[in-house]
Amino acid sequence: MKSLFSTLALSLALGAPALAQPAKHVVLISIDGFRPDFYREAKWPTPNLQRMAAQGTSADGVRGVFPSVTYPSHTTLVTGVAPAQHGIYYNSPFEPDGATGRWYWEESLIKTPTLWDAVRQAGGKTASVSWPVTAGAPVDYNVPEVWSLTVKDRLTPVREQTTPKGLFEEIEQKATGPLTARDMSSDYVSGDENGSRIAAYLLETYKPTLLTLHVFGVDHAEHQDGRDGEHVRRALATADWVVGNLVEALAKAGIDKETAVIVTGDHGFVDINTTLAPNVWLAQNGLYNAEKGSWKAQFHTSGAAAFLMLKDPKDKKTVAQIRQLLAAVPAEQRKLFRVVERAELDQIGADPHAALALAPALGVSMSAARDGALVRPGKGGTHGFFPDNAQIQTGFVGYGPGFAAGKVLPQMALQDVAPITAQLLGLNFNPGKSTLPTQVVQ
Repeated sequence: MKSLFSTLALSLALGAPALAQPAKHVVLISIDGFRPDFYREAKWPTPNLQRMAAQGTSADGVRGVFPSVTYPSHTTLVTGVAPAQHGIYYNSPFEPDGATGRWYWEESLIKTPTLWDAVRQAGGKTASVSWPVTAGAPVDYNVPEVWSLTVKDRLTPVREQTTPKGLFEEIEQKATGPLTARDMSSDYVSGDENGSRIAAYLLETYKPTLLTLHVFGVDHAEHQDGRDGEHVRRALATADWVVGNLVEALAKAGIDKETAVIVTGDHGFVDINTTLAPNVWLAQNGLYNAEKGSWKAQFHTSGAAAFLMLKDPKDKKTVAQIRQLLAAVPAEQRKLFRVVERAELDQIGADPHAALALAPALGVSMSAARDGALVRPGKGGTHGFFPDNAQIQTGFVGYGPGFAAGKVLPQMALQDVAPITAQLLGLNFNPGKSTLPTQVVQ
């Protein structure tokens, strides 16, 4: 839950003199697995994104957080700070007795102020569709991304947790027609299509100051095919249609001239050929046994990364043993990863509870398994890598009022997106002290 200090900090920030306001509305679209080549290279089926990049401001790369996975990244997009500060460290929290399937769904788990808080305190309205960590969020028109551990139909918990009460029924009646679980699934392009229809309806009907939309199908396709493939192209074409549909909705609503559109993402993607299971090392050395509670250390995997958790956080002897174990592995295994020590984790703003982490080489992903082979074949694609290579970077396109035509940013960070959004709306919201907004927003 957000601390009183965070709330006071936001109140003080918003009490400062208002900034110039280039836009009355901002639409923030995240395409999960978004990459700069999707709008830089003509081979991709993205006419809307390529046009918007040419007519607006775009980045050659956006450096992400660690691990470079969906929920920490999306929370950074709306807070402007790293996971160590906002508290959403992974997609799923570390559960020492075994994963239950829970994810970080509830907005109350975010420890720092968000753009939704900032807009609300400034008197504006917000809307959100399928954005991670939004269950119970202070959003005026909220269709959260959430699912149940007991109900297989993901649509049911979304319907139940959409606010205000009756909004989901209104959407089905006026925007989408009756929806089934398949209609909102990442297994089909209709999931993104219907998300876009919902967002377009909210834009046209309620004209919120800020709308956030998560487009998830490209990520699903890249996990299956890797960086390229039939499913990736089909999902990407749908994502491009989603963007064009929202731009058209702004025109229908009569607010296109006063609305800035940001299209960004959470991470890039890397093709996988190998899987490493570091918990096998711990099990073989008596540090991680099968019985609940019978462990000294275990690796919490998150995409392509693994974070070392200790049963006793002060157990320096076990950490030293694991460091020696990792240093002594055969060269053909040692080349598959590097050790990220606590000082580097602090520098990048990763989970403060991890003793250290393993960052794999490109092409390698991590498995949570503690039994079986240490090294296994891998396929498809994934993310979670330490954000120090171009393949894992995401993209950024800013279009509309406040963005210069044809401007190219060589590099930016995921933490820059929230303060750029705030600058567009004239809000004093820059908790990470980014210097980019004044350079980007006209």
